[in-house]
Amino acid sequence: MTTVLVRYFASARAASGVEQETLQLPVGASVREALGALRERHPEKLPRVLEAASFLLDGIAVRDHSRAVPDGSELDVLPPFAGG
Repeated sequence: MTTVLVRYFASARAASGVEQETLQLPVGASVREALGALRERHPEKLPRVLEAASFLLDGIAVRDHSRAVPDGSELDVLPPFAGG
């Protein structure tokens, strides 16, 4: 199994109801699979936030959701921010 620490920020934190949580995924799972697991875990509000969010995997922006998630990594969920 692959263990991933998911950290939520701003509206993603509000939608999930937690600041962070641990996900257990099959070895070789992708960011897409991690996001699917999060949608299943928090079906009420989080899926909508995930559609607009950006993601960091170990501090690096993820645009390719087929990228594998290494064991022990951190996945940050960053919803769009307003301001200037």
